[in-house]
Amino acid sequence: MRAIQVTEFGGPEVLVSTDVPEPVPGPGEAVVQVSYADIIFLDTTLRGGAGQEYFPLRPPYVPGGAIAGTVAAVGAGVDPGLIGRSVASRTKNWGGYAEKALVDAAILVEVPVGLDERDAASLLHDGLTAYALREKVGIHEGETVLVVAAAGGLGILLVQLARNAGAHVIGAARGAAKLEMVTKWGAGAAVDYSEPGWTDHLDQPAVVFDGAGGPLGQAAFEIVAAGGRFSAHGTPAGSFTAADPERARERNITLTGIAEAQVTAAEAVRFTKRALADAAAGLITPVVGQVYALDDVAQAHRALQERTNVGKVLLRI
Repeated sequence: MRAIQVTEFGGPEVLVSTDVPEPVPGPGEAVVQVSYADIIFLDTTLRGGAGQEYFPLRPPYVPGGAIAGTVAAVGAGVDPGLIGRSVASRTKNWGGYAEKALVDAAILVEVPVGLDERDAASLLHDGLTAYALREKVGIHEGETVLVVAAAGGLGILLVQLARNAGAHVIGAARGAAKLEMVTKWGAGAAVDYSEPGWTDHLDQPAVVFDGAGGPLGQAAFEIVAAGGRFSAHGTPAGSFTAADPERARERNITLTGIAEAQVTAAEAVRFTKRALADAAAGLITPVVGQVYALDDVAQAHRALQERTNVGKVLLRI
């Protein structure tokens, strides 16, 4: 079957289309015929060789941690009635950039009526994370919520969840097109964080969802209201925001780092089901900005690294 392999650590050019053996499901596993694979910024980081202390991937490997498609085969102990059903799932040991992918059958989520597989794939990482952050950080009616990197797949969902909760939402992004999208999907105000002093005239937010990191996240941390909450879960600006714990204690700010944002397998299924159900019901709308063909995956990685993407980026198999 066709798949994309990372042949060595490096730039997008190391993503190579090749033939690999089809996966065979073992006990408790299923094989999914992939229609769409999710692409996230982490994929580009791992491809470059970073994060090896947390993700023991070594070339050659097939990237991609989440897919949507149709169950093609199941292993022992798995309901054969799943074969032919439309599902979405995290993958097992990566392998999502391929015509078929191996998954743990226990975490398969059926795609609900009213939602297509493209949108389901777009919610597997970002939908799960958005709903997990909403629960762990909290969003309350009347609060001011600042979403940094608001025009990405996760940011757009957080804007919508905060709007639905009755919060006053400020979206921070780069450039006119992204700012327009942020306001379209529910931000009452939008600010360009590429402008010097971009935080100078903002209301002090009770909550910051920082999907950018680096100096952008640090600037956002500095304006959190006393008693507020700050979530640092993104690295496109270079690193997770290193908020000063002592300064946070002085201002009674609750910090949620990437470790606190992790979920159990059961939570992952629960949050994913909720995101897919809400999307099917029209309560949230995943914004898919770019869909790339399998052979164009290098372009997709470049768009993420150069931060030219608006909304979610997917790979069509």
